[in-house]
Amino acid sequence: MKKAVLFCFVFCLFSLRAIGQGKDTDNWENYLRVLVTRMQHDSLRHENPKRWNREGKFSLLFNQSSFQNWTSGGENNISGTTSLNFKANYTKNNWVWNNQINSAYGLTKVNGQDVKKTDDRFEYNSVAGKKARKYWFYSFFFNFRTQFDKSYENITDSLGITRKVEQSRIFSPAYFTFGPGMLWKKNNNLHVNISPSTSKVTIVKSIFTETQSAFSVDQGKKTNYELGFNGAAFAKVKLMDNIFAENIFNIYVNYLENTQNIDLSYQLNITMQVNKVFSTNLNLHTVYDDDAIGRTQLKQVFGLSVNYDLPL
Repeated sequence: MKKAVLFCFVFCLFSLRAIGQGKDTDNWENYLRVLVTRMQHDSLRHENPKRWNREGKFSLLFNQSSFQNWTSGGENNISGTTSLNFKANYTKNNWVWNNQINSAYGLTKVNGQDVKKTDDRFEYNSVAGKKARKYWFYSFFFNFRTQFDKSYENITDSLGITRKVEQSRIFSPAYFTFGPGMLWKKNNNLHVNISPSTSKVTIVKSIFTETQSAFSVDQGKKTNYELGFNGAAFAKVKLMDNIFAENIFNIYVNYLENTQNIDLSYQLNITMQVNKVFSTNLNLHTVYDDDAIGRTQLKQVFGLSVNYDLPL
């Protein structure tokens, strides 16, 4: 079909040249040549569309407070948080494949105290789907979560002596969650995945389960397997010029035990872009995981960050 159309254009070119003998036909020839070139270019672009859509951002959030003869009180402190967010979405015919990495690591130093962590997380999400109809896809998802560094908890014994006890470290715990399901995807900024048959594997090192269970892993064991329901949703909206909000929601229900306990996670990331380099970021993250602590966890980070868009 495309060759036939191209032939028609060439035929018209020679016809116009014959009709316009004695006249200036150079303009006609140049004009039609440009049209044919554009047509070929558009045809190739249509046949080979951009299949990968990638974006990545590195951010550095820095806070510092200093006090001298300040009657209201206060402690000198300095803190910083680095984060790396990367997305790679693939589309070809009836197939889609969404990949996302969210990671962050932060430290704070208060005058007279040891350095402490303010953030420590690494999460990889991947969903592959084959179109069923319109916005619906048959899907398979994979999620991996862990941390980078050790964390400690201050424990006071019966004698009143306080000591630091290691609470977690890299791959302790590590969560692997995967399973088949259905993906509803309108675009890269709005999609929901449900998986009623989800496998969840939790891994910890033996030192954390020597005397008691930890992170749902029984005493004396290193792994725990669960089967349940998993739901995940992502929505990025533009609130106003240069202000965007990302909503990330996850829910998990264990079929095998304690079905009344529902694990929930919700993140709200609001970015107020000042320019290409500086932005004001607000991150709210609330988690309820009965296996980890049995209480609602809440984290809030707000500050001015320096951003760098990765060349992809």
